[in-house]
Amino acid sequence: MRYPEFLQSNGRIGFIAPSFGCASLEPYKSRFRSALDFFEEQGYSTTVGPCVSLEDGFGKSTSPEKCGAEINDFFTKDKSDIIISAGGGETMCEDLDFVDFTGIASAKPKWFLGYSDNTNLTFTLPTLCDTAAVYGPCASSFGMRPVHPYLMDAFDFLCGKKNEFKNYDLWEIEGKASEEIPLAPVNATEPFKLESIGGQNISFSGRMLGGCLDILTVLCGTKYDKVKEFNERYADDGIIWFLESCDLNSLSTARSLWQLENAGWFEKVKGFLIGRPMHYNENIMGLDCRDATIRALKKFNVPIILDIDLGHLPPQMPFISGAVGEVNVSGNSISVRYSLV
Repeated sequence: MRYPEFLQSNGRIGFIAPSFGCASLEPYKSRFRSALDFFEEQGYSTTVGPCVSLEDGFGKSTSPEKCGAEINDFFTKDKSDIIISAGGGETMCEDLDFVDFTGIASAKPKWFLGYSDNTNLTFTLPTLCDTAAVYGPCASSFGMRPVHPYLMDAFDFLCGKKNEFKNYDLWEIEGKASEEIPLAPVNATEPFKLESIGGQNISFSGRMLGGCLDILTVLCGTKYDKVKEFNERYADDGIIWFLESCDLNSLSTARSLWQLENAGWFEKVKGFLIGRPMHYNENIMGLDCRDATIRALKKFNVPIILDIDLGHLPPQMPFISGAVGEVNVSGNSISVRYSLV
């Protein structure tokens, strides 16, 4: 696995929009500008890609061709030291046909940070380019005031200051950021409460891989699906799958996990880390997303840890896709320590 260099003091941060940008829609426009101020006040220089200010695309900032060109430009040229995605979106998968994965794999690696639709990169970078990436907050989140500790955790990893992360005490079920209050902080009101299948005090380790289940299901079976090769390459480590969902309800969650299982993705699984689903309180035919997940995955007889700080209901721990993670669960707490080997 290739690990990029960490961001140094006075380093350069690049921002791209392979999914939605931050052109005019609030609260993202104001949050992105606030995020730039946040990074620049700490002494970092910022370079904003052209797609960030575009909004003529379908489900993303602009055309797949332009988004792909921006990705190639920032990953293969000396424009920045690390790269952060402006935001999530809907159709980033279309960009992949215009991404030069061969060129990225041969260029000097750079850390990339993003989540949700950005799974299209945080997943393909380790599986296609053998380059680790960070599944975590997009740029606009850094614009909230005050900045939540989960954002500093992700940034501290990018700076090489921290490699172990723990859950947070409270989480947000309904955000307050809006056009009227764009910089509103996380509205953390719900106590953290994980569910552990396999014991309340357990430890396990493996190579981290995963992302947004909505996107992984789309990638499965395409020419960008190289999970079998990844599983074989890191068979001795085994795989810890970290998964969360955005638009999927309990039934579509069950179908998606069935698809990944039958594509052989879970053949080397050591454990599952499951984030809180966006459809958190939804129940269909007596089944919620957590029930559907346990029903689909319990057959693997490995630890399943649910409702962790991962995904669309903040805060979110950063997950280093491609790195080796040591997971420790003790009662109602979870920590992940990363080894870049």
